[in-house]
Amino acid sequence: MYQPGHAPFSFAGLWAYNSNLDITSCTIITEPAADPMKQLHDRQPLILDPAYYDAWLDPASPKDSLKDILSHDIDGQLQFNRVGREVNTSAVNKLPNDHPGLVGPINPL
Repeated sequence: MYQPGHAPFSFAGLWAYNSNLDITSCTIITEPAADPMKQLHDRQPLILDPAYYDAWLDPASPKDSLKDILSHDIDGQLQFNRVGREVNTSAVNKLPNDHPGLVGPINPL
């Protein structure tokens, strides 16, 4: 999946450090899938609109504003390429996984 123009995107996530256990943990926030992702799965990572990156990453952002920040996603802008099952292997006939023969446009379901 990618954005038009292949612009980068980021998943909304959280991280925490537990000093009692000396453990750092992280998670990606998920949400019910929207079009076009719901053609593939019922859940998806929350892909945050780049205009809200600074607010999401700012520890001073009021807790009351976080749901609003997370409501701004880019789901409807995503595009997909159909990939062959072979893309999950480390090499197919010695071709790299991004070889044009393994990746092509996807037709809507």
